[in-house]
Amino acid sequence: MLEEESGEGRDRLVSVLTTPDFLVKVVPQGSSGAPEGIDWQPVEAKALAHYAGALDGRSLSLLWEPVTTIGASPLFERTLARGHLFFRIGLSSGDTLSIETREPILVNRYGVPTGLAAGTFGSLIALVALIVMYRQTRPLRRLAAAVDSVDFGGEPVVLPDARRSAPEIRAVILAFDRLQSRLSAMLTARLALIGGISHDVRTFATRLRLRVDAIPSEVERERAIADISDMIRLLDDALVASRAGAGVLGQEMVEFAEIVEKEVEARRIEGGRADLRVGASARDALVLGDRLALRRVVANLIDNALKYGHAAHAMVAIDDEWLALSVADEGKGIPPEQRALMLEPFARMETSRNRRTGGAGLGLAIARSLAEAHGGRIEIGTAPKGGALLTLWLPLFRPE
Repeated sequence: MLEEESGEGRDRLVSVLTTPDFLVKVVPQGSSGAPEGIDWQPVEAKALAHYAGALDGRSLSLLWEPVTTIGASPLFERTLARGHLFFRIGLSSGDTLSIETREPILVNRYGVPTGLAAGTFGSLIALVALIVMYRQTRPLRRLAAAVDSVDFGGEPVVLPDARRSAPEIRAVILAFDRLQSRLSAMLTARLALIGGISHDVRTFATRLRLRVDAIPSEVERERAIADISDMIRLLDDALVASRAGAGVLGQEMVEFAEIVEKEVEARRIEGGRADLRVGASARDALVLGDRLALRRVVANLIDNALKYGHAAHAMVAIDDEWLALSVADEGKGIPPEQRALMLEPFARMETSRNRRTGGAGLGLAIARSLAEAHGGRIEIGTAPKGGALLTLWLPLFRPE
């Protein structure tokens, strides 16, 4: 339009294009139109290319005067700065259109969009922040994994090295390490105390057993002997459980099927309905553990079936890397909602303390504790005849 207009029409058009932000002028050929006394600097060719493509081959020159830079670094001075811009565009009439910014604007001499440069800079800062955050939170994730694997009956868990972490994270890890040591020492001391008391009480119970032989009534004598035998057995279970809790169980290669056979045979001799099936692959299978503790687990499972289910049908088999002892009875079974509770101390379906039908409710809890000390577990299900099915799982030991 400026090229088509002349005289007053061009002047009116120039006045319309002039705004508080831009000063627009048309100067005669041969005049630069640039204000005097200003240190104008050329703009990089890459920046000129952004504008030259829209001018249909017209000549273009672009100058700028830096006013303030963002930061003191030369890098910032050449990339992002505030300054005045001066455009010179050649017209077909031979005149020159000059456009000057009146207020400093954000200038990029390399031709990269200012928003892109700022976004790239912000992304770099965010990336650095994410790396720093990851390095700081990594010890916390390792600490959480260590907390989940804590076994106060065993060796203390090795905590992550936090020497390069923030002081607060180092303080948390060190505090947990101290807590772990105190709890482990306290638990070991208490379990040792319980074991000592159980041992002493068992000694007195044995002496009492010898003295009841002097009771005149045979019926009362047999009842007293049975009560003392139950008490001694409970104390023996407590002793073994305390050793498991303190992490002092022995370890040896044990032919598990042989232990089960002896326990089942002992119950048969006593008149119990107990039978056993051993899979061909399980007959010579080995487990690594404490022989006495494993005997207690097997005895508790069989006695539980005989006491509450009137029969004990045992089976030993191998399932992948596990050795399984299943003991089924012919009782009423255990409802699914009560099965987890039955493995807790002092939990019983029959709430009396009668010696024949009741008890302290520690048998299955002790059996579970000993099984877990050997890396195994106890599960409760339903037997084929509707009774309870208790399964002991132990990891197989395979010699290299």
